[in-house]
Amino acid sequence: MTTEAARGAESPPELVQLLTPEGERVEHPDYDIDLTPEDVRSLYRDLVLVRRIDLEAVALQRQGELGIWASLLGQEAAQIGSGRALTDVDMAFPTYREHGVAWCRDVDPVKLLGLFRGVNHGGWDPKEHNFHLYTIVIGSQTLHAVGYAMGIQRDDASAATIAYFGDGATSQGDVNESFIWASVFNAPIVFFCQNNQWAISEPLEKQSRIPLYRRASGFGFPGIRVDGNDVFACLAVTRKALEAARTGQGPTLVEAYTYRMGAHTTTDDPTRYRVASELEAWKLKDPIERVKAYLYKNEHAGQEFFDAVDAEAAQLGADLRRRCLAMPDPEPLDIFDHVYSESHALMDQERAQFAAYLEGFAK
Repeated sequence: MTTEAARGAESPPELVQLLTPEGERVEHPDYDIDLTPEDVRSLYRDLVLVRRIDLEAVALQRQGELGIWASLLGQEAAQIGSGRALTDVDMAFPTYREHGVAWCRDVDPVKLLGLFRGVNHGGWDPKEHNFHLYTIVIGSQTLHAVGYAMGIQRDDASAATIAYFGDGATSQGDVNESFIWASVFNAPIVFFCQNNQWAISEPLEKQSRIPLYRRASGFGFPGIRVDGNDVFACLAVTRKALEAARTGQGPTLVEAYTYRMGAHTTTDDPTRYRVASELEAWKLKDPIERVKAYLYKNEHAGQEFFDAVDAEAAQLGADLRRRCLAMPDPEPLDIFDHVYSESHALMDQERAQFAAYLEGFAK
């Protein structure tokens, strides 16, 4: 198989798929899901609204209103499918790109923008949403997730954690260490790898010589590869993996085989390292269009429904922009607040030094 085929011109083997790119429903012997027409319409709405949030954020960054943004374009199904598989008691540990999972956990999207605008340290209460703060350091959230899962285990609670990371993070020591701990302690966790084919500018073949999901067997737990652009399959596979974790069956590695349609972040230029034909091949697998095709073919939705969702998305984008621009800038010294729970000598010293520096401008 050629490099281009491996990255999207052909579907990889051993791929769990329940909805084809053409919108045809297919069955799988191990992973199935019963969705009502209303369920599918709800998933479609999630996909469209999350993409609109992402596109608005990219536009805001380009206009200087955000410092940086990590787009999820093309990965909506992986995030919505897995996010909707979570129960209220499960805990999610994201990277910095899980805007769709944040949506599923009822995090106000303007709070995501606040982090990238530099007006807060995170913006939401992880305990309130069971959704941890974004993690910028590649792979470190997997260790946090395993530790949390071991706490669930010791509390004898019926819950699980899910740790999100990309294909590039699988080369990090933190991720491999978390696999070891989760396996040895049979921790109730799902490792959810969004394999979007590119670790910034490095292709997948420079990360692994075998499919990523097969790495799990070396650590002693199951791995499964799912079509990351198929929201039905991502929901079914993640739901089953989470249930296995909650019932004492230990960890699972889910590799969502998808593609990063945009840049790694808004500081990146993907045209420098990948070809246009690769992008065009993946456009035919768009996660939103396949659900739309399914709804049309099965007469579960008409043009009126799609127009209403588009109108809601436009209103959401406008509201998000308005609220982003209205966010007040914090006081410069606020950066020292909440670093430690109590007074800290070094922090007090640095605060005083920075205050003196600012005073120099005031004169």
